[in-house]
Amino acid sequence: MALKPTKLYRRQSLNEFRATVCFQRKSRRREVRALTMSLPGVDDELQKILDAKMDEAPSRRRAREAFKDIQLGIDHILFKTPCDGLKVNESYEVNSRGFEIFTKSWLPEISKPKAAVFYCHGYGDTCTFFFEGIARKLASSGYGVFAMDYPGFGLSQGLHCYIPSFDRLVDDVIEHYSKVKANPEFNSLPSFLFGQSMGGAVALKIHLKQPKAWDGAVLVAPMCKIADDMVPPWIVAQILIGVANLLPKTKLVPQKDLAEAAFRELKKREQTAYNVIAYKDRPRLRTAVEMLHTTQEIERRLEEVSLPLLILHGEADTVTDPSVSKALDHKARISDKELKLYKDAYHALLEGEPDETITQVLTDIISWLDEHSSKHTSSS
Repeated sequence: MALKPTKLYRRQSLNEFRATVCFQRKSRRREVRALTMSLPGVDDELQKILDAKMDEAPSRRRAREAFKDIQLGIDHILFKTPCDGLKVNESYEVNSRGFEIFTKSWLPEISKPKAAVFYCHGYGDTCTFFFEGIARKLASSGYGVFAMDYPGFGLSQGLHCYIPSFDRLVDDVIEHYSKVKANPEFNSLPSFLFGQSMGGAVALKIHLKQPKAWDGAVLVAPMCKIADDMVPPWIVAQILIGVANLLPKTKLVPQKDLAEAAFRELKKREQTAYNVIAYKDRPRLRTAVEMLHTTQEIERRLEEVSLPLLILHGEADTVTDPSVSKALDHKARISDKELKLYKDAYHALLEGEPDETITQVLTDIISWLDEHSSKHTSSS
């Protein structure tokens, strides 16, 4: 589905370019709808919910509520983690900008958590669905896990997947997680950021804004740089940047099928259709520009990163560039850092790989958290 860098682009007028993108966008919608129609458990009533426009939070919330039980019943290793012995809480909180933010937490029911882990989700995603299984695994291993959907993402209020300012999004995350950390129940615990993909960029920006506030970060395929193969040709990018000032919310950015690029196993790739509130359309212009500028900023500031790091990346990732994870490991000005590369693995290390790879990545994350939590406890 990606638009190819041909001479045609140089000759096309902006109107022709937009017509081409609109045609491909409609084609992509038809493909997504065809896939959705084949999902087991989708009757006419559920289909109506899926077909509703999900630009705003109420329709996304209806879809998630209708599909919640179906989602948790799919045959994926992450959903086989039991939630017995866990306290799970969902809530909505209005932040200082007036946005109603969806939040969720998973805590060990009996023991005090070893540490608090604060999750930053990826582009177009949510802290529900696949992360539910990851959070259960971390909480079952003794960690308090806290997550939120950014404004405009998942179940939070706002235009779907629209980022007018990446800095403001990061400030929204800092605001909520600072409140959680201030809670007397958790304020003495070591606190770790956990960022996946675009969430890795969010986590790094949080650290750069709060250099002394965190005890470490786990970064899974972090978006320090978008892979060259995922970026539109230069001439197209310049047109899009210019148009973004006039039509910031418009969905015009050419893009490959992210599920195909990110998920190595076909069965798991097909299961992404069950993530019914994930954003599956083309990126909005301002969102794409903000992400591009953010990755450029992070790449410039790698030497300022100064917190303990665990970086995990698939060597075959074509969504975010593993070479920049290598550069982060090399340039971050701290000795306590570790880079783990997984041979042949794609972008979705925790969701789209063979079960044994997913299990290994989770084991690596929990081992690192155990080591760094005990370090904090022994030094207290």
